[in-house]
Amino acid sequence: MNMKVYAPAWLGWLMWGLVAILYLLGFFQRMAPAVMVDELMRDFNISGAIMGNLSATYFYSYAAMQIPSGLLVDKIGPRRLSSYACGVFALGVFIFAWGPSLHFAYAGRFLVGASVAVAFITCMKLAGHWFPTNKFATVTGVSLLFGNIGGVLAGVPLSEAVAIVGWRTAMATSGIITLFAALVIWLVVRDDPGEYGYRSYAHTSVQNNGSLPPWAALKSVVGRRDTWLLFFAGGFSTAPVLVFAGLWGVPYLMQVHGLERTQAATITSTMLIAWAIGGPMLGALSDRTGLRRLPYLLSTVCTTMLWAVFLFFEMSRTLLYPLLAAIGFFSGAVIIGFAFAREVNHPGASGATGGVVNMSVLGVAAVLQPILGLILDYHWQGELQNGMRIYSSAAYTAAFIWFVVTAALAVVMLFFTRESHCRIHDDGKK
Repeated sequence: MNMKVYAPAWLGWLMWGLVAILYLLGFFQRMAPAVMVDELMRDFNISGAIMGNLSATYFYSYAAMQIPSGLLVDKIGPRRLSSYACGVFALGVFIFAWGPSLHFAYAGRFLVGASVAVAFITCMKLAGHWFPTNKFATVTGVSLLFGNIGGVLAGVPLSEAVAIVGWRTAMATSGIITLFAALVIWLVVRDDPGEYGYRSYAHTSVQNNGSLPPWAALKSVVGRRDTWLLFFAGGFSTAPVLVFAGLWGVPYLMQVHGLERTQAATITSTMLIAWAIGGPMLGALSDRTGLRRLPYLLSTVCTTMLWAVFLFFEMSRTLLYPLLAAIGFFSGAVIIGFAFAREVNHPGASGATGGVVNMSVLGVAAVLQPILGLILDYHWQGELQNGMRIYSSAAYTAAFIWFVVTAALAVVMLFFTRESHCRIHDDGKK
């Protein structure tokens, strides 16, 4: 086989897609608590703040593992790392599903978050080897689309499954599927096209010299000004979507707008579907125009304005669908940030770059979930229904104002970034 020939597109998509299954399953677990809030608060007899912490445990461990994951994927490769992660993932799901107490639930969510932390980074690492640079934002955007399929499955389908078989059985089933995914990834996925006899798309310096040593890679990435601007921009712009769709959106829609749980889950799923569509579309727009900063900045400005409309203007149920869908769509611009960060850093530190930037995306959400729970508890007027706390519209407004604040902060961060023009810089400097 001619080593000068690039692999057919279908093979690249297959390698990427099999690892993206882990991202899909991880996204499913990320969003799952939103449709199980009633059951979890009742079964464990917990408050809104503790519920926020339980859900956010996934985010804590996910965020903490981002930098180690980036260094590991550079060292041992996506295939081995994602296969091992699937095994730990399944263990965490089983502990969460079958654990008899809140402590087990915390442990399970912690393991799930820590293991699935490698998913998005391994997808990006594979994309850098199996696809050309001018397709990177597009492929990364499709990763978000793929992940959000898991988020959608954690909406109405999971809500119905919980109603039929209970939340524990539904969760345990997802753990079995994860074990099967580990086997398929191990048998089929290869880190580089060269292992199948094709030419690699990896940067020439990486092909000739390999990735930077872990400490040198991390030092290079954290020393970049634009890395930190993109770090905070990603976290501040994405956290509101993750917090709303992943935890507090469903109870808000039920308690304030009087929707049934399935109806509420449909609206939050619509938001995730729009986010999934926005990622690849805005990523492709960025690739096509050869610009990173401008489309990311304009999209984040739109997101900020739309959150303000949601918060300060009374919306009918009918208008909630397009409004939250628009917020989800423009929030998908976070995908551009990963390509942006990759291009302003050393090509041999791609894993470390992805780990550092992605740490903020889940890290800010991890902090925001329990903070919003505390705000809701502070404004709680003592009303209970079937053992679950009922919060007023004013309480939710006090909590959700942080969505506008964080989105606005993301705009500020992006304003000070410098354009990369979709080109990787050999030394990571401009």
